[in-house]
Amino acid sequence: MTIIILIILLALIFDFINGFHDTANAIAMSVSTRALSPRFAVFYAGLLNFIGAITSQAVAKSIGGKIADPFHIHNGMAIVIAALISAIIWNLITWYFGIPSSSSHTLIGSVAGAVIFGSGLHSINWAGFTDIIKGLIISPILAFVVGFILMKLLRILFKNANPHRTTRGFRMFQIVAGGLAAFSHGGNDGQKTMGIIVFALVAGGFQSNLNVPFWVQLMCAAAMGVGTMIGGMRIIKTVAKKLFKVQPINGFASDLSSFIIMQGATHYGVPVSTTHVASCSILGVGSAKRFKGVNWGVAGRMVITWIITLPISACLAGIIISIVKLFL
Repeated sequence: MTIIILIILLALIFDFINGFHDTANAIAMSVSTRALSPRFAVFYAGLLNFIGAITSQAVAKSIGGKIADPFHIHNGMAIVIAALISAIIWNLITWYFGIPSSSSHTLIGSVAGAVIFGSGLHSINWAGFTDIIKGLIISPILAFVVGFILMKLLRILFKNANPHRTTRGFRMFQIVAGGLAAFSHGGNDGQKTMGIIVFALVAGGFQSNLNVPFWVQLMCAAAMGVGTMIGGMRIIKTVAKKLFKVQPINGFASDLSSFIIMQGATHYGVPVSTTHVASCSILGVGSAKRFKGVNWGVAGRMVITWIITLPISACLAGIIISIVKLFL
């Protein structure tokens, strides 16, 4: 019982960090265009993040059962502890330096590494793991394309509109779109930690199926929501201010693009990186506005961070589980 309590505490800490680490992406545009004040924006996003996190279980079941089989895993509890510690460490490092790294990549890489080093290479469900990796790769590409197309359409539709009225109108629309993006973030990212807890409950013999208990949903949603309200501004500075100069119509297009991709992925139970989706939506919108206006140097450093996150997290989890097994 002590071990499962420790796992739940670690999971909630990860969710809390995830809240101020990733959800800032959903409100970065609204803050950058001054549609929302930073203080209200984090509260607004935190509330919608909480609501989104308790609306579904599809992504949680994918995380809980697709990377490895919790019903037949060896060292299951140690694997979850190591994966969560690894994910927390990498999230804190990237948050401190203001790098919009992916908490999803961190968690998935950490789980995979912990499984490999804790139970053996054969314990990875390669078909399910490959499906998750495909989702992580395809979703940002789709986000870029959707953002690019949507921005092109908006520029055509409002080409001859009064600039002042357009700015004022889209500032209001952006508040709605930013809220939808925060809601969809909670619906996808919030469920990942729920899936890890369910994995531990099954591996520890506390549960016989992959359904997420309501108390798990509630705790994870609350932890992420509170994390969003407390932190977040470091990532906002990178995402909203360094990629390209943003206007309300651009913010609306990027937020709506993010919502479309994340909500579609959540519907089909596909875990995606909300950081990737939000950032690539912004890049797509910026490219449609003015390709040379995008700070591709910052974008390139983001991509490098995303690429190295999976292997670094996996190796870190491998080191940690070697230590954890000495005490369990």
